[in-house]
Amino acid sequence: MFIGHAAVALAAKRVAPEVSLGVLFAAAGWLDLVWPVFLLLGIEQVRIDPGNTAFTPLDFVAYPWTHSLVLALAWSALFALALSPWVRGSRARCVLAALVFSHWLLDFVAHRPDLPLAPGGSTKLGLGLWNSVPGTLLVEGMLMAAGLGLYLRATRARDGVGRYALGALVLFLLAIWLANLVSPPPPDARAVAWVGLAAWLFPLWAGWADRHRGAV
Repeated sequence: MFIGHAAVALAAKRVAPEVSLGVLFAAAGWLDLVWPVFLLLGIEQVRIDPGNTAFTPLDFVAYPWTHSLVLALAWSALFALALSPWVRGSRARCVLAALVFSHWLLDFVAHRPDLPLAPGGSTKLGLGLWNSVPGTLLVEGMLMAAGLGLYLRATRARDGVGRYALGALVLFLLAIWLANLVSPPPPDARAVAWVGLAAWLFPLWAGWADRHRGAV
């Protein structure tokens, strides 16, 4: 998924209002934030395969260290542990761990069976929502509408930045998501990795917008 991960980060603000939306975005997207680094290092592999699914031309050949079930659980615990000096309270840390793991669960729904159980294992999982463009648009669109609605009910803008920076972020995410349907496939895996690194912008952008919003 893509905007589905942003949706659960937005929704989580209602459960953990003391945590910056930037941190929530980083947690929900963590597996995809570290994935391009592993690609550039040659530890994991992706190839361009137009038609691999209806929604994306990417064939996720091997990504056990970021997207296997076992490592997703490990990343969840490590993320919450690493942020514990700055995020106080067991509930907030549990929310962060749950957000990291939610990434794997949403990918399990979207991907064809390419998510490994563990490094070195042959069993791969995935329900294949991406095989249906209408289904993907419906499910992710509903998730985003729900997540944004929950965030807006939990916060209010203090100034124009809080209002327009958030709106611009949501529109930008939606534009990227929909552009995936009409844009040409990326030239190679390295280009995918470098574009993936740009996703680090989203937690920074979300945190900036959130600093200009307050609890309702």
